[in-house]
Amino acid sequence: MKKDIPGTLKRADRFPVILIGEGVLVGIAAGAVVLLYRIALEYAGKWLNVILEYASQSPLYIAGWFVVLMIMALVVRWLVGFERMISGSGIPQLKGEMTGRVEQKWYRVIPAKFAGGFLCMLGGLALGREGPSIQIGAMAGKGISKWLDRGKTEEKFLLTCGASAGLAAAFHAPLAGVLFSMEEIHRNFSASVLLSVATASLTADCLCTVILGEASVFRFDIIHELPMSHYGLIVLLGVILGVLGAFYNWFTLKVQELYDKLPSRAGSFKIMIPFLCAGILGFTAPELLGSGHSLVEYLTNTEVALGTILFILVGRFVFSAISFGSGAPGGIFFPLLVLGGFIGGAFAAACSDFFGLDPIYINNFVLLAMAGYFSAIVRAPLTGIVLIFEMTGNLNHMLSLSIVSIVAYIVASLMKSRPIYESLLDRLLAKQGKNPSQTSLREKILTSFVVGYGSRSDGSTVSEVEWPENCLLVSIQRGADEIIPKGRTKLQAGDVIVIMMDERDTAYVHEKMRMLCEL
Repeated sequence: MKKDIPGTLKRADRFPVILIGEGVLVGIAAGAVVLLYRIALEYAGKWLNVILEYASQSPLYIAGWFVVLMIMALVVRWLVGFERMISGSGIPQLKGEMTGRVEQKWYRVIPAKFAGGFLCMLGGLALGREGPSIQIGAMAGKGISKWLDRGKTEEKFLLTCGASAGLAAAFHAPLAGVLFSMEEIHRNFSASVLLSVATASLTADCLCTVILGEASVFRFDIIHELPMSHYGLIVLLGVILGVLGAFYNWFTLKVQELYDKLPSRAGSFKIMIPFLCAGILGFTAPELLGSGHSLVEYLTNTEVALGTILFILVGRFVFSAISFGSGAPGGIFFPLLVLGGFIGGAFAAACSDFFGLDPIYINNFVLLAMAGYFSAIVRAPLTGIVLIFEMTGNLNHMLSLSIVSIVAYIVASLMKSRPIYESLLDRLLAKQGKNPSQTSLREKILTSFVVGYGSRSDGSTVSEVEWPENCLLVSIQRGADEIIPKGRTKLQAGDVIVIMMDERDTAYVHEKMRMLCEL
């Protein structure tokens, strides 16, 4: 395929149609790989329960399991050394690649992340499948791009498609996959992105539905909607979630800093710490192990005392931070939903014990807290609301979910807490000690930005805007119309600005354009 300027521009005119077909391919590829990953992790969780039950019969078996855990830790350490990009969630790596600051080798990331995530789940670490699923799905999209010999412009679309398909396959949540990819990964709501991402997400979800069925991830009943007289409690819960979300971000980064202070030669020991903790918890508090899926169903289907809820909440919080801070392959997406659910459960149980709240509403607060806690930590409220809809199969709480998510979002923002994935990306780039955008590659990339209301570019003419160096303003899309930019052309909120740049300047141009187009 021609990747020069005329070829790139000519192909961009047909993007909406081309990307639908490519979205189907990416949806099939990413959906299949993530489906296998999801099944493997489910087996890992089942095998772990069987192993712990068998090993608890004898001190010798317990010692043997600890030896196995140390071997798994060494294998995971080797995998992370083999491919550094599999460390942690995988979402920061993808965000870095989308802005040209990180380069991942898809053919190394997929098998290494798959194996590392499986071993971490088999070991009982408190990590989730969603971040790895998003990264694996995106790498499948990149593999399709390489196979089709697409340029960097198209590759970024296919990365976004793969990320969306990965989340859809992981959680049976196609709409959340679309929203997360657009809110958090691509940061763009253009028609080309929406069509291709939706196609990939729906394709992956259909594939998983055929194999695994239509059941939602969480299955618990909410008997009654919260009456309006309880909405003050929703606002209070949102404030608490915002504060605790900011604390979660701070604590997660602080634990990573503590790990980083260990001598570099102690790399294997860093990974061993969570595996050792998992071994101890396996024979003392096994409910704290794994992703935490069973904990939510336990909380929502059983009458749990406030003290028990708080014990599980604190234990999961600390163990999740220890697991993730070590750099082991695994995500925080699902674990933070579990933590949010237990915060909501503790809040509702306290209100029931001390203020007379009817216990039938406890599940309502569990549901609300999941969305609010996600919004406070990730800062993607739309994704949080839709994700909870799809994961629970309950569509009757739009107003209350929106209120708690917005309040939590505002409180976390007022506390100057940055979105967790942006903070993790900054740490990743600092560890690299170099700017990957300073490369000799000269391929041209087309990318687009939406002019936000009240931004620097809103209401300015093209000649008045201080455009980044080394980029070309190609066109302005206003609704269904495409405008050829001139110096006197006045930009309006909602305009989609199409920019061309060298691949090596992607990170610099993205940052400058973000400052111009966002409030």
